[in-house]
Amino acid sequence: MAKKTSGDKDIRGELKESAQRIWLAGLGALAVAEEEGSKAFQTLVDRGKEWEDKRKEEAEEGWAKGRSRVSRKLDDLEQDLEDRITHAMHRFGVPSRDEIRDLSDRVEELTEKIDALHTKPKAKKSGN
Repeated sequence: MAKKTSGDKDIRGELKESAQRIWLAGLGALAVAEEEGSKAFQTLVDRGKEWEDKRKEEAEEGWAKGRSRVSRKLDDLEQDLEDRITHAMHRFGVPSRDEIRDLSDRVEELTEKIDALHTKPKAKKSGN
């Protein structure tokens, strides 16, 4: 068997010290990963919340624009339908609302004039 020398003890001490340092470095890495991991996790949560809020806002804006476009299209369709119906009614000789209103006003005026004529006292004939 070979004799153990002080060099062997030094090498063993260095290896033991090196192993201890590697172990501590591993524990330190674990501690840093735990601390930084929590920070990184929270950062990811915060970023996710911001992203979600932004996308919700964009989606709501998109819905509002879509509803507005649909509303305008419906208004256009309604106006087009009214125009077509009015045109068809005129072709068949159906009077418009304004024409009926004007006619009603005229009839009312004539009725008032007729009533006024009936209520005037009749002039007596002279000589009888």
